[in-house]
Amino acid sequence: MIHGWNRKQTYLLAVVLMLVSMMLLAAFGPSRIRGGGSQSAEPTPQAEGGQAGADPTEAVEATMSTVVYYQDDYGYLVPVTRTIKAEEGVAKATVNLMVKSVFNDMEAARMGLRTVIPEGTKVDLDISGGLARIDLSEEALLCADAAAESNMVSAIVQTLTDFPTVDRVKFLIGGKEVKELPHGTNLKNEFTRGVINPEGGAPEDSQNAVTLYFLNDTPSVIVPVTRAVYGNADLQTAVLELVKGPGGASPLEGVLPSGCGLIGVEMKNGVAKINFTESFIRVAEQSDGGRMAMKALVLTCKNFDGVKDVQILVEGKPYDPGEGTLAMPTFVNSATDIAEAFVRRQSDELFDAE
Repeated sequence: MIHGWNRKQTYLLAVVLMLVSMMLLAAFGPSRIRGGGSQSAEPTPQAEGGQAGADPTEAVEATMSTVVYYQDDYGYLVPVTRTIKAEEGVAKATVNLMVKSVFNDMEAARMGLRTVIPEGTKVDLDISGGLARIDLSEEALLCADAAAESNMVSAIVQTLTDFPTVDRVKFLIGGKEVKELPHGTNLKNEFTRGVINPEGGAPEDSQNAVTLYFLNDTPSVIVPVTRAVYGNADLQTAVLELVKGPGGASPLEGVLPSGCGLIGVEMKNGVAKINFTESFIRVAEQSDGGRMAMKALVLTCKNFDGVKDVQILVEGKPYDPGEGTLAMPTFVNSATDIAEAFVRRQSDELFDAE
């Protein structure tokens, strides 16, 4: 028996062991964890005449990336890029990953996130002419409240309109059109890709709003937030709002150092040149060297047409935040990165607990 351990430490240890086991299972598959043969990164080529160099049952399964929308403990929607089995109907498969179930909930929990569609919901999907008609079974009516309904609808619309073949979404429940969900969420119209995680007072459309990216208290999680602005919703306005940080009541964390000011923004030949005051250099003092902060800044800039690169200036002089830090990201969050960071934090809390 280990003396001096309290109940919290025991709980955290159990959580860490569970998460590590889940990550091993996801990474290597059941056969390898049970001691089966390892899979090659590339299939072994067959000899002429059909003689296989390896057991054909161990052929590498084709995979592809897709974006799944979860929610965090505060109700913010979080886009996460995941690798799934390559198959026809990937849009439907992606939506199914957001339905509450033992497997889906465990996958979300290892990232500190939650699924958004009620348990048992069946999904039927037809995509034609840019319109996705999604038919949810009546279990979708079992959302706990209006906020849960809104998150479910928004997450589905964001997920489907991430696919280039979809620009509009129409909801059916049990094969029938419905005007609204039990808690009042409107379903009578077609949906287009709209704002995500609107702050109080954000408009229904995106004309007078900017999308900003802030940090969640879960490691490696970046959350998009839509903020209403007065005047032009341009690049300079977006960076200025990013400098201001999250709204006063928000649990999210700002990405730029306290006291950092914006001197100006210039666009030239596809390069957004962001000129900050001297306080900006304290970004490197963050635990990750400022990498997440730089990613959030670049994502905010990337929302604007024509931005191909971002350059940081401090008091008018070029500032180098580190190799690859300002690279244009192809996704907001990575499931693998989040899960690994979440396990590290749980481990740190375990051994720091008194």
